[in-house]
Amino acid sequence: MNLLLPILRLPFRAMEEVSKALHSIMKMISNRRDNKFPILRLPFLAIEEIFKTMDPIEIINFSKTSKKAKIITKAMVFNSKYVICVYIDTTLGIAINGTNNRVSCVYEMTSDKQMNGKIEEDKRNRFITRKVFKYSKNPIEEWKQLCKHVLEIFKKQSIDRLTMTMDAFVDHNVSIIDFLRTNVKSVDKCNLWHSEDENDVDEHAAYFLDKLKVSNELYFYLKIKNDNFNGKIPKNLKELYLPNSHWIGYEKLLNIDCKHVVLTNDRIWEEEWNLFLKKWIEMETHLNLEYLELDYRQLDIFRSHVLHDIPHEVVHEGVKRTLISFLNRKAKISGGIDIRRIDGKTATFIAQYNVFIMSIH
Repeated sequence: MNLLLPILRLPFRAMEEVSKALHSIMKMISNRRDNKFPILRLPFLAIEEIFKTMDPIEIINFSKTSKKAKIITKAMVFNSKYVICVYIDTTLGIAINGTNNRVSCVYEMTSDKQMNGKIEEDKRNRFITRKVFKYSKNPIEEWKQLCKHVLEIFKKQSIDRLTMTMDAFVDHNVSIIDFLRTNVKSVDKCNLWHSEDENDVDEHAAYFLDKLKVSNELYFYLKIKNDNFNGKIPKNLKELYLPNSHWIGYEKLLNIDCKHVVLTNDRIWEEEWNLFLKKWIEMETHLNLEYLELDYRQLDIFRSHVLHDIPHEVVHEGVKRTLISFLNRKAKISGGIDIRRIDGKTATFIAQYNVFIMSIH
């Protein structure tokens, strides 16, 4: 297959390299009727300059044209700077974001033949999303092959962000999880969802947590049906978000070892929170914990039922402090309770915005 590129799209430096190495191609440039030339005949430096003008979809398409094109694509050192986002929802896709995250190029599998090859572009607030649709009779398998190809040419061993709706392709969950386990070392940021809360995906969720390594952030939106759910919560996360935490009891709480933790509707008794705080103060547990957010409870009740035998200081309501939340938003707070840990760190408890927050500083 001939690999052709419009010559007028080349940057000046690339055109200089073309003129130095291949004088014969200058004849093509001067011929206005023929404004294309074979890209693989260029020196590597010129090809590299051309790649810098391509968006990720063009890079992917180029890499598929031949074995030599794939080898050249993999040799581009800047390819690894792209952010790879994989999603499994009502459709399957893979997004490649630029280094500033302002441009996102998406390949999406479709069962609609008429959408095959179509391109949609959405521009909002200086962000651009460019989506290309690819028709497939077997979207899951083609999506797997596309993921393998993209990870290979962009030299990625991990996925930057994975979003999975676990009841979208429920019959293929195990196959998808096994594919990801085989082809990626870890997932940096992970979002797990339901489309219908009543669907039971407990078994597949536990399988996911057992087989895949989440290294940075886990947003676990699933509504687990079994209070004895045995999913393994990843350790050393920067952020763990469990908005449906009814399956989190005291023993599971002790196994959570993350910097930022958000729990809602947990089944931990007040006596257990008392014991947990004592262990934390004595540095027997949760050494990494910097931020804990619980569902709303009144501060005075928490003091009398949980902190009754824990030394602490009540901060006057007139005292203003700045709390930096896990969303990196600054919130002015007044009042609260300080508890000092042995290592000198302080936990400030505050009832704010219908939640209960412990921030370590």
